[in-house]
Amino acid sequence: MNELRELLDEYWILKDRDKEKYYKIRDSISKFRSFISDKLGYQVILTSDLIKLEKLPGKAETWMGIYAFDDKLEYAFLCLLLMFLEDKEKEEQFLLSQLTEFIQGTFPGDEKIEWTLYSHRRHLIKVLKFAIDIGFIKVNDGEEERFYTDQSTEVLYENTGASKYFMRNFSGNILKYSTLEDLERDEWLDMDTDRGRIRRNRVYRRIIMSPAVYRHGEDDQDYLYIKNYRNMIQADLEKYLKVDLHVHRNGTFLVLDEEKRYKNSFPENRAISDIVLQVNKIIVNKVRNKELSRNAEDIIIVHKTVFDNIIEEVKEKYSIGWSKEYREMKLEKLSKEVINYMKNFSMLRVDEDNNEIIILPLVGKIVGDYPKDFNNKEKEND
Repeated sequence: MNELRELLDEYWILKDRDKEKYYKIRDSISKFRSFISDKLGYQVILTSDLIKLEKLPGKAETWMGIYAFDDKLEYAFLCLLLMFLEDKEKEEQFLLSQLTEFIQGTFPGDEKIEWTLYSHRRHLIKVLKFAIDIGFIKVNDGEEERFYTDQSTEVLYENTGASKYFMRNFSGNILKYSTLEDLERDEWLDMDTDRGRIRRNRVYRRIIMSPAVYRHGEDDQDYLYIKNYRNMIQADLEKYLKVDLHVHRNGTFLVLDEEKRYKNSFPENRAISDIVLQVNKIIVNKVRNKELSRNAEDIIIVHKTVFDNIIEEVKEKYSIGWSKEYREMKLEKLSKEVINYMKNFSMLRVDEDNNEIIILPLVGKIVGDYPKDFNNKEKEND
């Protein structure tokens, strides 16, 4: 087990869930503490119950957030749940009705929270499921799923005490912040103005936490740092994480060992991941055949209808090996799923104003196809 990779991959390590992993990582921290402190600028939170690497991104990305959430109200409910737990002791129990009353009475927005509304109940259930999954509350009795249909449902929960370590600590007063840039600058408020260290931490974080680091113009200082110090960066990444650094003119990527993947890495063991590999293959072929052209930054810009046509071509060529769900999926829905997935892995951006898809260099890095005898085997199975 690579203990540092475990800390990067997991939100935190809870002792009551995996005691062996907790102690193994705790005993190994000294081996990589200098790397996470000097190169990443991260801190390790170590308590008798958990270990957490305080992971902050080098740059905010559109795909960042809680994967299970798809509405701002869910983030608001999560914050209120954390507030609710602040006054609770470890192992203290509480009822769902106590939480719903607290949220109704404390919610700061103009929108009134009504538990008679199915949408509000659904959003809260998603937050509770997330809190249970990540480990800062437990269910002692009852099922929150019944809250979907019955607002009077009671569930008995237990506070694990981990919630106090969920949010990061800010140096300044976040109530005075009005932009994302204010939040990003907050971290450096109590640090000396060593621009070299700030850039080093930012670059290492971007390389490790993002699917790709792209060059933005000739004067991109972060990218110049990567090019100038690539040997040092590669040596660090190989020593501590056993990964390879690939630096190209317009993009930098981490290439992982096939047997040692992170949780959210590409490709992954999902049907949509395989489909995107095939989409990438078709796009690369079209570039080679001069059907699509790249600009100086290896970016391809196409109209949304052109991209939809690519998805249709991929479906016609490869769907014989897809699951029934994707074989029968309408083109519009399939295209939307592919776009969202590729956005989350920094493979494309969407220009809503011009109805264009901006295809990024990572697409050309990883492609996939069936074995040459795949179609013959499929016919034999039919």
